[in-house]
Amino acid sequence: MRPSPVLRRLVPAIAVGALVLAACGSDDSSGAASTDATSATDATTAPAGTAAGEACGPTIEDGTLTIATGEPAFYPWVIDDKPESGEGFEAAVAYAVAGEMGYAADSVVWVRTTFDEAIQPGAKNFDMNLQQYSITPERQQNIDMSLPYYTSNQAIVALDGSPAAGATTIADLKDVKFGAQVGTTSLQFITDVIKPNQEPFVYDDNVGAKAALEANQIDAAVFDLPTALYVSGVEIEGSSVVGQFPADAGGTTDQFGFVLGKDSALTACVNAAITTLTDNGELDAITQQWLADFTGAPVIAVG
Repeated sequence: MRPSPVLRRLVPAIAVGALVLAACGSDDSSGAASTDATSATDATTAPAGTAAGEACGPTIEDGTLTIATGEPAFYPWVIDDKPESGEGFEAAVAYAVAGEMGYAADSVVWVRTTFDEAIQPGAKNFDMNLQQYSITPERQQNIDMSLPYYTSNQAIVALDGSPAAGATTIADLKDVKFGAQVGTTSLQFITDVIKPNQEPFVYDDNVGAKAALEANQIDAAVFDLPTALYVSGVEIEGSSVVGQFPADAGGTTDQFGFVLGKDSALTACVNAAITTLTDNGELDAITQQWLADFTGAPVIAVG
């Protein structure tokens, strides 16, 4: 089910300078994300099972695959905060990967975690977790991350009339008061690439960042592009996507991967499933179904 025509009218679809995102394309920015994706595991070709658990490592519960997402989980990643429906990009990807691993839909159980707790070292209450986790070397010190299932650019959402409105270059953003979710590459992007004159405000989750923006406590917030377009088009009246950053702008492209426990026996199976779904076109079809309307925004010059 694709987003409704009403939603498509609400979401900005600015064609100037638009970048069409590849479902699982390589990161051509600094090369770090691409390298990380390749090194997510040394075993990327293990066969997916044909029955629950066959050819895959043990799961938390025998015969059941436990998948985690955020609390709450947002459109377009999950529809109506109900991942069990299979509707929304990440919900659909999760079930497609589970199927390739040999788990039918009724063998999948969903749990919730915060964004930050899932990437900390230690035991997990899930077999795999997806909530727009960017593949980074720092995270891979504590957890396994799968091959990428989606590639997205960073984007800025600002209230109309804010100091960020109309920005076309990084230099135009130096005096902007930014906010972002803790532990995200969006926050890292603000500090490492934009480098504003004042420290960004940090929030426990995107809900806090969006509330601060709506209350005019910050001038702008940084999200991945699909989230930014939805926030501006549907959630925060009087806001717009100022722009997205080009994929070759030095670490600005995010490749999303599943999170698994460190040295998980399931990582090779997840990677094999993603590889199969990429090669047979199913991953691209899921991307087109759920994210086709979330790829357009002007480009902000970094240099």
